[in-house]
Amino acid sequence: QLRLVESGGGAVQPGGSLRLSCTASGSPLGRYAIGWFRQAPGKEREGVSCISTGGDGTNSADSVKGRFTISRDNAKNAVYLQMNNLAPRDTAVYFCAARSTTVQRACALMRNVYDNWGHGTQVTVSS
Repeated sequence: QLRLVESGGGAVQPGGSLRLSCTASGSPLGRYAIGWFRQAPGKEREGVSCISTGGDGTNSADSVKGRFTISRDNAKNAVYLQMNNLAPRDTAVYFCAARSTTVQRACALMRNVYDNWGHGTQVTVSS
């Protein structure tokens, strides 16, 4: 059974950076496309970035393009989300999620295709 654990969240000032990690156990992560999602208070969970099984396909929400970068290291069973130039609107709980798939070089930012979720890590951006 795949288990996902997020880490790296915290409180930063606007313009700051954070690197989130999603670490997997129980199954080789290379079998899964991984998505990062976030949920702010009172709002629906939204897709942030995703990465294909091999890391050669990514997709990001327009709101984070040019600021957030997703990457993975299957040998370490980990996926990362580098977040730069953070803004108060990025404040949310960030979740990683996995989708078992044979599709290569592509991933989806739709939350309903992911069936394994972590418990989230809080990111707070304020001055």
